[in-house]
Amino acid sequence: MVITAGIAALDPLRVNLILAGVRTFSAFTADNDPCGEHDCATMTVRDTQIMWKIDYYDPTMTYLSTDAADPISAVRVLTIMLANEY
Repeated sequence: MVITAGIAALDPLRVNLILAGVRTFSAFTADNDPCGEHDCATMTVRDTQIMWKIDYYDPTMTYLSTDAADPISAVRVLTIMLANEY
């Protein structure tokens, strides 16, 4: 998991609320998950608009994975950012 500088600059309580919100998120819609892959979404946590995205890399984390569904050939990285950092 990676958080951006914008998230890291928030007060610890807000960061914890954001992490909990991402962890429990399941309300995917066409508006917050435009590709329909359930690997990214936008949401608001206590008036803070955030975006999170899961990227899939090869085992060396040099290139994107050729098979995101294969846990052996894909390393998943969750990035959480302020919406305006995208």
